[in-house]
Amino acid sequence: MRLTLAALALIATPLAAQDLRAPADFATIVDERARSAAMFEEAARVFQHPRCSNCHPVGERPFQGNDPYPHRPLVVRGENGMGAEGAQKCWACHTSENYEQSGVPGDPAWHLAPAEMAWHGKSVLEICEQLSDPERTGGRDLMAVIEHVEQDSLVGWGWEPGADREPAPGSAESLGALMRAWVDTGAVCPI
Repeated sequence: MRLTLAALALIATPLAAQDLRAPADFATIVDERARSAAMFEEAARVFQHPRCSNCHPVGERPFQGNDPYPHRPLVVRGENGMGAEGAQKCWACHTSENYEQSGVPGDPAWHLAPAEMAWHGKSVLEICEQLSDPERTGGRDLMAVIEHVEQDSLVGWGWEPGADREPAPGSAESLGALMRAWVDTGAVCPI
């Protein structure tokens, strides 16, 4: 798929790190497939951001920090994403809300993403293919993935991480709108 001059100009336009382009910003891309792919490329800025990718590790160990490094202390995913049996559990440090005094983040549902949803370090295409495959999204179709992004409290934490953590670009609502427009234009994965 070739990008039009309009698509290339849109991609080259400077954007503040915390902004997320809206679906209307892609209207100048006439080719619907190219527009769809460009919208997912924009959405992927959220998925590849440390607030999201740190808890979607390809291995068993999560990452932390704005410049991701392996989680300290050593913890691993475990069978249910909350730590391995006989080892430290996520809830031992991560309580129901951010603990600003120590900088430890929190949410009532703190856990790692399932291994099927591991994407830390993966390409935009690989993440797109994962999100498009219900076998790797816990049986969720694309609309259910979007609802998860918009409504899950732990996903929402990525936009209000507290301490000195940089929030993910945009908001749950802006990411949801972008993903809905991506689905409406054919849910094309960028190549």
